[in-house]
Amino acid sequence: MRTKLLVTSTLAAVALLFVSGCSSNQSIKTTDGKTIVTDGKPQVDDDTGLVSYKNAESGRTEQINRDQVQSMNELDN
Repeated sequence: MRTKLLVTSTLAAVALLFVSGCSSNQSIKTTDGKTIVTDGKPQVDDDTGLVSYKNAESGRTEQINRDQVQSMNELDN
């Protein structure tokens, strides 16, 4: 019983570290030439055509129309 709890706890800790290690900053280049740095990966809503992201500079969650996005790239942190 104790071994099962230890194995479960270890797996949960490894999964948590893996998920937290995968969130890296990204850059969104817009069609008007601006570059937006995001905190984590932006979420694309196919129904509305909006890209939601957390702005790394202000810390606020913002949205941009998918038509205004030229490219999205992961940044090397």
